[in-house]
Formats: sequence, C-alpha cells, structure tokens
Amino acid sequence: MADIRENIDRIDKELMALFAERWTFIGRAAEIKVGLGLKADIPARVDEVRANARENAKAHGLDEDFYDDLWARLIRHSIAHEAEKLGE
Repeated sequence: MADIRENIDRIDKELMALFAERWTFIGRAAEIKVGLGLKADIPARVDEVRANARENAKAHGLDEDFYDDLWARLIRHSIAHEAEKLGE
C-alpha cells in the first residue's frame, strides 16, 4: 500500500502542476479578451471544452459523466476569474 499511496501522491502533485500551468493560460485568455472586447463566458467554447473533456475521459476508459462534471466546475471557476479580470 505504501508504494501505491506514494504513486497517487506523486500523480496528484503532477496534476496540480498541470492545473497551475492551465491557470496561467486562463489569465492570459482574460488579458486577450479585454483587448478583443470579448466576454468571459463564451458558450460555444464552454461546449467545446466540455466535449473535449468527455472525449479525453472516454479515450482513457474513464467515466465521462464524472469528468464532464469536474470540468464544468473548472470552467465555472475559470469564467468567474475571467469575469472579475474583465470587470464584468
């Protein structure tokens, strides 16, 4: 079990590093949206990102519904951050 737990902890750290990297792009997107006069919430893009999450989950044999829900929360958090940056 110790080896299993160690690997889970290692992967969790790697996931957080990837989420942190993703977050830098969320911030950059907000900066670009300001210049383009775009809103934080772009429904077509939200649909695309969620569809990608479902597709990626399925490709890895994971529960599509679970990861769609997880990504929906991630997207809502990202949109809220962008909206704040955009002064919406």
